[in-house]
Amino acid sequence: MLSLRRKDIVCQQAVELVTDYLEGALSRRDRRRFEAHLQACRNCAAYLEQIRMTIVLAGAIEPEDLTPGAKADLTELYRRWRAEG
Repeated sequence: MLSLRRKDIVCQQAVELVTDYLEGALSRRDRRRFEAHLQACRNCAAYLEQIRMTIVLAGAIEPEDLTPGAKADLTELYRRWRAEG
């Protein structure tokens, strides 16, 4: 998790914190600072909404919805991700 030292966060930090924010992994203090940044920054608020929508849409995909090529690509991405972790 990114450690926040300054009072205000900048866009790069906000982007790096999106996953922790959505997973509820931020401290109360960092969550408040993150949300304050979102209120002041339309771009970061839009980015958060895009990530939320991506999660919703990705969760609605069924295996039979994918083409064979898409299945192969996703399987390969998953295998590489597992190998790195």
